[in-house]
Amino acid sequence: MKRRERTRHLIELGGLVQKAGLVELTRDDRAALYGAFTFLATMLKADDGEHTLALWRRGGKRAFESDSDGMYGPSLGDTTL
Repeated sequence: MKRRERTRHLIELGGLVQKAGLVELTRDDRAALYGAFTFLATMLKADDGEHTLALWRRGGKRAFESDSDGMYGPSLGDTTL
């Protein structure tokens, strides 16, 4: 991947972190964010990782669709993912 493409990709990923509200929720604590990401990676490495990824993808699609309403998608307590 070329440098410009990589930079754009990283900026877009950072935008998702911001869009999800994680920067504010963690009070911009990068250690907490990194810890959360490593926890998520561990979940994906588990036996049911594909199922977990499918749930997250569905929730993310819903969040993108509802974004026009100014919402961040399903709440943490939403079990209908």
